[in-house]
Amino acid sequence: MTTIADIKKNVEGKMDQSIEALKNNLSKIRTGRANPALLDAVQVEYYGSMVPLSQVANVALLDARTISVQPWEKGMGAKIEKAIRESDLGLNPASMGDLIRVPMPPMSEERRKEMTKLVRNEGEAAKIAVRNLRRDGNEAVKKLVKDKTASEDDQKRAEADIQKFTDKHVATIDQLVAAKEQEVMAV
Repeated sequence: MTTIADIKKNVEGKMDQSIEALKNNLSKIRTGRANPALLDAVQVEYYGSMVPLSQVANVALLDARTISVQPWEKGMGAKIEKAIRESDLGLNPASMGDLIRVPMPPMSEERRKEMTKLVRNEGEAAKIAVRNLRRDGNEAVKKLVKDKTASEDDQKRAEADIQKFTDKHVATIDQLVAAKEQEVMAV
């Protein structure tokens, strides 16, 4: 038997997941600074199968503008370099012995504006997800009222609570997007 409390808890939990997904997506968007998470999406060929870069090498920061990639096996360096170069990140790795340095090129004004648009799109997608969850939650509550397992007063209170969750999560999304835009536009 689903209760209004279950519905509210479920809605809030899923909204929190939307926020986490947004944070994860935003961490992959490139700013002028180096960030090891940037290379998370890079896939490297390893004994015939494609694996994430983090499974074949240690990825760390050398300084604010350089990522270091240290392969765990000799002979992987060239493959890792090729994978980074062919990724759509616009990076140009350089190897120094066993260590691969990935300098972050400074971003042009145009590129920064493109990145800001990407950040806004991610934020908008997260807001849409949160609003869809609000709708689903409200529909679930209405169904309880229709099945006579909850009163209309309960419905009004539940919808008000769900709206509060929605407002809180949308505000968080706006803050995350604004912070990321600032980070992208900082030179």
